[in-house]
Amino acid sequence: MFRNLSSQLAAAAAGGNAEQKSMSPTLRSDIYTAVDKTKSWLAGNGGNGQAGDGVSYSNVLSIIQKHFPNVKIGLEGIGQTESEVGVIVGGVTNMVLEMSKWEAMAGGMAMRTWTDALVNAYASIPGEGPDGRRKEVVARGITRGIKNADVALMTKDFTTKIQIISSLKSLSARLYGAGSEEARRAEAALSSKFI
Repeated sequence: MFRNLSSQLAAAAAGGNAEQKSMSPTLRSDIYTAVDKTKSWLAGNGGNGQAGDGVSYSNVLSIIQKHFPNVKIGLEGIGQTESEVGVIVGGVTNMVLEMSKWEAMAGGMAMRTWTDALVNAYASIPGEGPDGRRKEVVARGITRGIKNADVALMTKDFTTKIQIISSLKSLSARLYGAGSEEARRAEAALSSKFI
């Protein structure tokens, strides 16, 4: 009786019973589906469109919206590669952070898989010709999405938290090259946000 009363009072003080009590049963499978779809979408292969085309992001966005219904790409962002990539990367990152809250080690491993997928997709974009500019914009979008992730969703488990932060911080060096100005800037922004 006292336990129930104290939990009701704590919930009322926190703003009601809106907080989720357990992990969504489809979150894990949705994360890996979103990771696979985002990887092919960023790379522009697989026949499902590419980032910046204004329509093909909807496959991944619908998966993200199952868990975060308020995630949207505004009208001004449609067709702009950096905006589309930022929203999608931020949404999938939030899904992984949400999983880490419920299953710390599984969330840490999922974050490693997610960052590896981002790097692999980025590496498969040609760097010369018209795609050279696209590659640079995709990298900025990935960094933007990671910066916009919701830190409050992350696990409280210290070891896993360090693993997740390390994966995210290494992402900028893997995209821009270790020691580059862009990598240092992105790493500094992530350090101040996540620590």
